[in-house]
Amino acid sequence: MTGQEAAMERPTVTNDIAEEDRLRADLYDFLGVLLAAPPNQGLLDQTARLSGDETDLGTAIGALSRIAQHTKAPAVEREFNALFIGLGRGELLPYASYYLTGFLNEKPLAALRRDMAARSMTRAENVYEPEDNIASLMEMMAGLITGRFGAPATLSDQKTFFNKHIGPWAGHFFTDLEAARNSVLYASVGAVGRVFMEIEAEGFRMSAG
Repeated sequence: MTGQEAAMERPTVTNDIAEEDRLRADLYDFLGVLLAAPPNQGLLDQTARLSGDETDLGTAIGALSRIAQHTKAPAVEREFNALFIGLGRGELLPYASYYLTGFLNEKPLAALRRDMAARSMTRAENVYEPEDNIASLMEMMAGLITGRFGAPATLSDQKTFFNKHIGPWAGHFFTDLEAARNSVLYASVGAVGRVFMEIEAEGFRMSAG
């Protein structure tokens, strides 16, 4: 994590997970931070130093890095506000309830809150966004992988949470972010998120349990 504020309370983290899972959790956390608030210059500089490989995800990360090299914090703050805040509302509404029902604060949020309680997940006191926003869900998934909310979740439990709360809509959101009228840096964030969601969905499909 960077110096950006977290959406969820972070009582514990364990180091007893595979390197592949650590990398997955890092990417979930990275997306969560970028989607929770406009990145400060420090985070932009970190993003500019990322490098990708020849995979689809690596290509998307490389493109994000190149755009970050030419992006300043005030510009990306204006972009973030146009996308997610706006006058009354931003261009996008990044909530599971909205994507799945067309309305805010609907059944998907209630179902998420029940599952959060069962897993001892608690929203940070200084955060007032509904818990089904994309930034919080990215952070929750990272926390399940690393054991931030207790013992690291089994792959089966990760799969259940992803398929219930993230898989049905996050790919659509990231595709919308990629194509949004006000997206510049965030178009590349959308591409990274879209490809990562595809990889995760396929990985869970191939897993047992």
